[in-house]
Amino acid sequence: MNRFNFIFFGAFLLLLQACGETPPLGARHQPSGLNTQFNRGQLSFSDYVAESRAMITKVRSGSNAAELEKVVNGNAPFELKPAESCPKGRGKPYRRGILLTHGLTNAPYSMHSLASFFQENCFRVMAILLPGHGTQPGDLLDVTWQDWTKAEAYGTDKLAAEADEIYLAGFSAGGTLSIYQALRDNRVSGLFLFSPALKITPKASLATVHKIYSGLMPSAKWVSIMPDKAIYRYESFPKNAAAQMYALTQKVQSRLHGNAVNIPVFTTASQDDTTVYVSATLDFMAHARHSSNKLVLYTTDTKKIPPNIPLANLELVNSVFPEQRILSSAHTSMTLPLDDAYYGMMGEYSNCMHYYPAQLKQYDACNKNPELNFNGELTEENLKAGTLRRLMVNPNFSTLKISMRKFIDSLP
Repeated sequence: MNRFNFIFFGAFLLLLQACGETPPLGARHQPSGLNTQFNRGQLSFSDYVAESRAMITKVRSGSNAAELEKVVNGNAPFELKPAESCPKGRGKPYRRGILLTHGLTNAPYSMHSLASFFQENCFRVMAILLPGHGTQPGDLLDVTWQDWTKAEAYGTDKLAAEADEIYLAGFSAGGTLSIYQALRDNRVSGLFLFSPALKITPKASLATVHKIYSGLMPSAKWVSIMPDKAIYRYESFPKNAAAQMYALTQKVQSRLHGNAVNIPVFTTASQDDTTVYVSATLDFMAHARHSSNKLVLYTTDTKKIPPNIPLANLELVNSVFPEQRILSSAHTSMTLPLDDAYYGMMGEYSNCMHYYPAQLKQYDACNKNPELNFNGELTEENLKAGTLRRLMVNPNFSTLKISMRKFIDSLP
């Protein structure tokens, strides 16, 4: 794009936004000044957890006391230790350790059920909080993908000091960061990836165009400005977050070019995913070399076998549950069980952001009547079925744990 076209494009976007109705910005859409860069590398992991909890408490102090405790517990990094009866390491306290990394706009809450599973299976567990997350959406305005990788490297280092075998597990952007770390760190013994973001829309590469005019219109820094009702994720989404995510995926793809991952990889994905290109995940798994690899693919058609994936490494799982009004799996539905108290079918939160602000009646209906809604990914076909909640939980979570257990048993 030449200079003239670049300026014209920016002016065109400015005109479009000026003509539209944009929800007002709030204090939460400004940086807190506490959570953009990763600068805690000198801390022990327990001190890092404590300092992060103090930061979240300070920024989210507007909540009442009961809710603030939930907010802090769900957004803070955390750690779990396996039972004393578990195998010990060779000169280290633990044989195996795993680092859990949440996704973009998400929080460590989404990794709690996985953490319990890994703890039960004798892993030392550490879960990090990515810079810009857990406090307020404005903290993503200035964050960089390099600071996310610093947090990932920090967690890996702390885990490596305590366990012989290091595994990385990540959801969405967390999966991308896990791959990035594994490609440059030969201490990593294996990967667990949940809806990994290996390719996103190329439109994200234009997300920095707003900088030529957002000084005049701060709302231009945002892809969406939402009510932010969720306490364990951001609903408002700044363009910088999209730009940083695109840059990260490009960096990972460039490193993967000619460098296939040769450690064991366990991956879950939804064939209906509308956030990332699942084709990139399939390609990644087709080129991953280890014989223990496993791809659990949630699909509405279990007879449609993806090409280039050895059948021994593939598990096709039905994602349609008519009796529960579940139409398909979703990008967001991998890591939590169906009965999760917050995101579950009858939980506190409904993901209805796709109706806001253009379809407020459906937005209200989606939030107020969960038992009457359909649930699934935001595909055109699913949206035609009726009022649709984006599925946030996995109806196959119990069988997913069985599959992960078999994968763990197959590890060298």
